[in-house]
Amino acid sequence: MKLIQANEITEAVKNSCLEANYRLPSDVMGALETAAASEPFKPAAGILDRIVENHHLAAKGVYPICQDTGMVFVLVELGQEVHVEGGSLEEAINEGVRQGYGQGFLRKSVVSDPIQRVNTGDNTPASILWRVVPGDQLRIVVAPKGFGSENMSRLKMLKPSDGLQGIEDFILETVELAGSNPCPPIIIGVGIGGTFDMVAGLAKRALMRPLDEPHHDPYYEALEASLLEKVNATGIGPQGFGGKTTALAVRIEAYPTHIAGLPVAVNINCHAARHVEFTL
Repeated sequence: MKLIQANEITEAVKNSCLEANYRLPSDVMGALETAAASEPFKPAAGILDRIVENHHLAAKGVYPICQDTGMVFVLVELGQEVHVEGGSLEEAINEGVRQGYGQGFLRKSVVSDPIQRVNTGDNTPASILWRVVPGDQLRIVVAPKGFGSENMSRLKMLKPSDGLQGIEDFILETVELAGSNPCPPIIIGVGIGGTFDMVAGLAKRALMRPLDEPHHDPYYEALEASLLEKVNATGIGPQGFGGKTTALAVRIEAYPTHIAGLPVAVNINCHAARHVEFTL
């Protein structure tokens, strides 16, 4: 049994909230720089250059990448041999968000009730997706996500007879309906399978996979590449001004499902795909 102190988790989450809002991960920066260098449409290439410049300036000056510092999504993979001591794991995470957003003077964007709309004042609570896994480690991914892109996400309960064509049509329809709203170039997380409640989590988890890490299954690796090509053929382009770089990547997570079902969820992220990972 491995003991982890709650205050250690809080400190790591706090630092991750600050780091994520100031600096893009190297895989996302690399994808943006590659896109800027290879975009043939000059207005689109110019926009990509400005996006890259913005991210460099944010990191250098310790400024937020975007004014929408997001609602914090936290992916937790808790080893079954881990025991958290000195407080609850959930409260330790929320306290880290509270401290990080306070210390960094980051915008507080969370309301306590979806209808009454009173701001909580500290950007808590976080949206937490839990997984219990084998082992004695606690892996946490902290990913602030703005709602310009989150609002463009969709879920549909397809019929098995809709097949792969139905999945592709739904993904492309979602991208085209989104247009410039999610600040392209976007990253597209796709969940396929499971149940209604599970498939959205699969799509969110897909966004956490590094852009330079292909799918472990060759079938899905090829499908991700094919979908990316089709998405970029829409011509929406950076910020919706045209060009071949509508998306930087498509990432898929699949799970077994019922014989009568084919759930599909599409979770869109903007080019500011902020996330920081740590393991205790």
